[in-house]
Amino acid sequence: MILSSILDAIGQLSDPRFRRVFWTGVAMSLALLIAASTGLVWFFGWLVGDSVSLPIFGEVRWIDDVVSWGSALLLMVLSVFLMIPVASAITSMLLDTVADAVEDLHYPGLPPIDAVPWGDALRDTVGFLGVLVGANLLALVLYVIFAPAAPFIFWGLNGFLLGREYFTLAAIRRVGRVRAKELRRRHMTTIWIAGTVMAVPLTVPLLNLVVPILGAATFTHLFHRLTSRAPAG
Repeated sequence: MILSSILDAIGQLSDPRFRRVFWTGVAMSLALLIAASTGLVWFFGWLVGDSVSLPIFGEVRWIDDVVSWGSALLLMVLSVFLMIPVASAITSMLLDTVADAVEDLHYPGLPPIDAVPWGDALRDTVGFLGVLVGANLLALVLYVIFAPAAPFIFWGLNGFLLGREYFTLAAIRRVGRVRAKELRRRHMTTIWIAGTVMAVPLTVPLLNLVVPILGAATFTHLFHRLTSRAPAG
């Protein structure tokens, strides 16, 4: 079931709606990271000021430049880890477009649904982004302590988070938030495995940018396949 869902999602990557969501997500993610970089550099520059008085050295005027460049470099390094969580969260706002494309092609005849309200989508996106970024930043400590196991920690952690979020978002569209959580609990093992498979390409440059789209499509398939064999209650 997981493999067929992934293969069906891969087979639809050329869909124009998939491409539109991909480029929108990448553009919004880059804009957010650039804005964060600019804000961080300005904040540390403001905090330090134009000059600092140091014992022996007296007034030093280049400290603010060092701090500003250092903060920019730090964010560039962190962005390697944050780009995918940010892109994944932003793409979750655009999930309806991906899910509609999947359902139009593979599940014709489904009853129409109301779009998720923009406010709810924004709330879910902000919450998802906070969890993803926070968990990945905390995991940096584990990567250092358990360096040989770092890839497995990364895959397991992000697989759980991606699977949990994307399945919930795909299910909410059709069965509502309460029923979506029930289904997620019932099929958590399958969802985690599928999410981990999605997380593996996150460590491959460029390919990792496709993961949010691929994940959204895969879990739309997985939702329909799991519910088609699940009891109604």
